[in-house]
Amino acid sequence: MSAGDWVTMLAMAVLGLALLPLTMTILNLPFYRAPRGRLPAGSAVSVLIPARNEEATIARALDAALANRDVALEVVVLDDHSTDRTADIVRAYAARDPRVRLEGAPPLPPGWSGKQHACQALADLARHDILLFQDADVRLAPDAVGRAAGFLVASGAGLASGFPRQETGTLAEALVVPQIHTLLLGYLPMAGLRFTRHPGFGAACGQFILVRRDAYERAGGHVAIKRSLHDGVTLPRAFRRVGIATRLFDATDLATCRMYRGFAEVWDGFSKNATEGMATPVALPVWTVLLGGGHILPWLLLLAGLVWPLPAEALSAAAAGALATTSLRIGLALRFRQSLAGALLHPAGVATMLAIQWNALLRARRGRPATWRGRAYPSG
Repeated sequence: MSAGDWVTMLAMAVLGLALLPLTMTILNLPFYRAPRGRLPAGSAVSVLIPARNEEATIARALDAALANRDVALEVVVLDDHSTDRTADIVRAYAARDPRVRLEGAPPLPPGWSGKQHACQALADLARHDILLFQDADVRLAPDAVGRAAGFLVASGAGLASGFPRQETGTLAEALVVPQIHTLLLGYLPMAGLRFTRHPGFGAACGQFILVRRDAYERAGGHVAIKRSLHDGVTLPRAFRRVGIATRLFDATDLATCRMYRGFAEVWDGFSKNATEGMATPVALPVWTVLLGGGHILPWLLLLAGLVWPLPAEALSAAAAGALATTSLRIGLALRFRQSLAGALLHPAGVATMLAIQWNALLRARRGRPATWRGRAYPSG
């Protein structure tokens, strides 16, 4: 075969990789909906917030949680050895609203990650049988607790989780953070979440997770994932390993979160738990082919066509692939209220995300620890 034939074959393969996430997203959207029901009368929810140096966000998190007056709730904040005013702020809220409690975290034992230890301590302190774990930078809508807890109860699952609307303030955030939905809807078969309890289909958002206490205890609680830095993957898999169903829902209208601020936090934040997700020696080469081939290569082929005379069939396939992934990202940006600038620069976002993953994998191979919130954790 001639060089032109090889390029055409490559372009056709790239088109197939580009059409995959678009097709999967179309199939997945019916399974990814916002909760519509309400929590049954007589039920109550413990809203549990681990907080370590969160003086900039904790007041807004408390205001938002306490605005949920259509459901009986308590809000328990665990001060995880903060060195700022986090505890003082929560203490002031507790003095004027009996639904708020401030608790102090026990010393971090060896072999635990900070967040998992804090969440287990919160679960032990909670008074109700429905537990809502939320990050301190999450702001709930006034009906979020009742709708999300109602979804958990109605679904019959032991764990349910939603992805809040992700706010972004810098270009780095807009490029990388929305890739969560690209991966979630473009590559995870949502039907598998509903119709099988295989651990491989376990997925959640660590920012916003609800559990039934009985199911949580049966799954081993956060003790089962005590070393993990990626509870969005490891906690639902712990439930599924013991045969408990987990579910996902669209929390765009239920909560908002600005996950990271600026390039440095984006890089460090996504790096810290990468080796529990994409950045493994087996998975990352596959992800590189899927994402690099489907989302970046179409554009590279089109750019190459400006320099070298490529076959028309190859250019047509590359253009169709570029259109497919760009349409997907713009559609997701509109659907989930994400940055359009980030969507238009989608190939750069995918390249940055892959760079983070490869850096995390190489860092782990060199034995360098992941660091977050002033703590260092072994990689891998």
